[in-house]
This record gives sequence, C-alpha cells and structure tokens, in this order.
Amino acid sequence: MNKVYDFSWVGSQKTFVDTISIEPFGQVVVGRYGGNSSAGQYKNEDACLLWIDEKQDWEFVILLDAHNSAESAELVVKTFEHRKNEIKDCLSLQPEQAFISLEKMVLNLFRSKEFMAECSRVKGETACLIASRKGRYCWWFSVGDCILYLHHPELAAFGQHQVNQRQFYEWIGQVNTFEMPVPCYSTGRKELRHGINHLLLTTDGLIECPGERFSNPQDIFQVFSNSSNVESVGTLLKGIQENNVRDSTTIVSWMVNVTEKATLASNQ
Repeated sequence: MNKVYDFSWVGSQKTFVDTISIEPFGQVVVGRYGGNSSAGQYKNEDACLLWIDEKQDWEFVILLDAHNSAESAELVVKTFEHRKNEIKDCLSLQPEQAFISLEKMVLNLFRSKEFMAECSRVKGETACLIASRKGRYCWWFSVGDCILYLHHPELAAFGQHQVNQRQFYEWIGQVNTFEMPVPCYSTGRKELRHGINHLLLTTDGLIECPGERFSNPQDIFQVFSNSSNVESVGTLLKGIQENNVRDSTTIVSWMVNVTEKATLASNQ
C-alpha cells in the first residue's frame, strides 16, 4: 500500500539530550541525538520536517541547525507547514516542472517582507537545508552548513559523496541571508544513478564530533554496508554518543532504487 507520511519536530519540543531516537517513516529513517549532558549539553536547536508521498514517488525534507535559540528553526518549520498544500501541488508535477516550481516558491517565501519581518523578531538564526527527491532526480536548496550526501558505487569510485558544499556565515532568522541586497544561498539538481542510491542529510554534530570518527563520508557509508538503514543510523548516533559529543545531531537517511539507465559518456 502506498502511504503518505507527515512529520515535523523542533528540538525545543523534546531535546533528546543523552537519548538516541530512531524513527522510520516508510523507507526514510530519522535519527536524533541531543548531545551528551556530561559534555555540557542541555538544549537542542535542531529541527526536521519530512513529507513523503509513496504513490507520487517523492520525498521532501527540511533539516535545520539553529544557533542561539531554536526560535528561527521553529519559524521555518511553522512557515512551511502553512505552505504544505502548495508544496505538495508542486511535487505532483513532473520532475522538470516540480523543481522549478518548488525553487520559485521557496525563494519567494524567504524573500517576502512578511517572512523577513517575522525573522527579525526571533532570537538567533538557523542553517537550513531543503532536499526533495522525485523520480530519478534530487533537488536541494541550502543556506548554511547542513550536509546532503549521496552514495552510489559509480560516484564513490570517483570519491564523490557530498552533494552540496557547506557554507559558513549564512543563516535565516535574526541574522538573515535574505535581507542582503544579494541573498546568498546554493541550490542544484542531481541525477540519481541506476540501482540503489543512498541519500543522507545531517547536521554538523555527526562530522564535528570529538575524534572526527565520521568526518569522512566514506566512513559514514561504510556503517551501512552490513546492516539495515535503521540499525546503521543507530550505529552512527551511538558512535558520537560514545565519543562524548556535545552538539546535537539529526540525520535523515533513505535509499532509492532507480530502474532507468543513468547518463553515461558517449564512448561508454
């Protein structure tokens, strides 16, 4: 049976300090760890929004890592929840139109006077990574330093795992990228390869943990090679817990099986 999943969470609602949470939504797994109280952690400023429509073959994810308070993350989640129907209408289109419509909607939202006025009233600011997969394509929109990885053997052979580049000194909220004369953000589209593609979004607690156990994406995906998605996300979070991480970490992980042939060079 094709299912629809709607999920949202902000760290101010439940911190998960000293607590690992693994929650599956169909094929997508959301993992949360609020950090170690023994390292000084007492709050969680991450947030996540996830919508899935299995029948229409898409996922839509927002991952947020706020600073100075969770208010900016709360604002972004609330704002997108109010636009849920509009976003789902975009994703009901074919991928070539869906991503154009989605990107236009996101830009118009972030640049609107109403949203920027709300941003000026919150305490702190947030990194924001939006990713959506439809069919054999993935679209992403990034402000700040959250990470989108894509693992596939053909890409891994060239050492390619990371889709977006982390950008520092970009935020949404009290300090707001979109208030500048030239708003700074990055966006793109990625063709998935034939076979199993593994998409993984994470906040920076995973890669900046003491000991840098998972600073190399190859080490992250090696964890998934011999166990399920649920078990592997748990292993990642247990690994940083054991290394006494302070920063919170939120992970969204899922696999997509692409049956169509992917683009190859003309002589292949």
